[in-house]
Amino acid sequence: MVSRPSELPGVLVVDDSPFFRRLVSELVTGSGEFRVIGSASNGLDALEKVHALQPDLITMDIQMPELGGLDAIGYIMSEAPRPIVVVSAHAGQGSAAAIRALELGAVEVVPKDDGQGQVSALRIAPRLIAALRAAVAADVSKVPVLARPRMSGAFHAFARPAGEARRCVAIAASTGGPRALAELIPGIAVGLEAAVLVVQHMPPGFTRSLAERLDGLSALKVVEAEQGMEVRADTAYVAPGDYHMRVSSTPAGLRLVLDQGSTVWGVRPAADPLFHSVATAYGAAAVGVVLTGLGKDGAAGLRAIHDRGGVGIAQDKGTATIYGMPGAALEAGGADLVLPLGAIAERTGVLLRELPRR
Repeated sequence: MVSRPSELPGVLVVDDSPFFRRLVSELVTGSGEFRVIGSASNGLDALEKVHALQPDLITMDIQMPELGGLDAIGYIMSEAPRPIVVVSAHAGQGSAAAIRALELGAVEVVPKDDGQGQVSALRIAPRLIAALRAAVAADVSKVPVLARPRMSGAFHAFARPAGEARRCVAIAASTGGPRALAELIPGIAVGLEAAVLVVQHMPPGFTRSLAERLDGLSALKVVEAEQGMEVRADTAYVAPGDYHMRVSSTPAGLRLVLDQGSTVWGVRPAADPLFHSVATAYGAAAVGVVLTGLGKDGAAGLRAIHDRGGVGIAQDKGTATIYGMPGAALEAGGADLVLPLGAIAERTGVLLRELPRR
């Protein structure tokens, strides 16, 4: 059955450039899956249009006059939450603004160009429509506003050097993940002989900015993983975009191994390869956590951790932007606990104190 135009999800297009408002509007309309119900030229205009037009989805530029996109996202998610897709030249690789937008509540980011300053509708269109599909599946109404102030990471310089990680926390996240990670990672305590390994579904270039952002919020040292890194306690490692990350046992101790093998569940990095390796390397000394996201990535891996004596945690439906991944993990039998996002860090700390050492 073909949906009538009036039944398609309505999109508000926000951009200060008339060219991009027109381009994005044409791509949205041309998809046949969405309809444009209005446009706005800056953040203030967007706030008025959100209340007046009640859009189902919003595309948002970042750099705009009067009120920029980041501030607009914060206001919208506080006053009238809607799934927001950032479409911006400031959402490209390595963009701290893109990470902040996701942390504030945006569901996806789509760069306007190809990384070399070239704008192409053929390149933007599939990314934009895929992002809107993910956004329409998101439930942002249950997710609390998160606008955590940046902390100084300077205390890392005075921390006692951490030894080899004798315990491990492995985390999987996709759509809505950067925001969830910004709450979870800072809540994980240091001093528990544990490393934290994170797979967030992201393309190349974004994961380093994500790691830097989380590092500034956390007592844990947070880094983008590199080939051969030693797995150290009190350190969180974010898998780099386009690389699977695994833990490998070597004569010199546990090391991180990165590879560009086939995608798993259509993504790279994927959580399942990491989780399976953590189950093998750490056994009962591991905690696996599956957070918000589309699909089933992490479900089989969490079951592997559970079956080797570790503990599996799935984010609950009430706080997950998209319940696909945690729901699949629960169905696969790997989740010993189902917890709201705000309770996961504290429970993880309790578990780490009780788990045996590797």
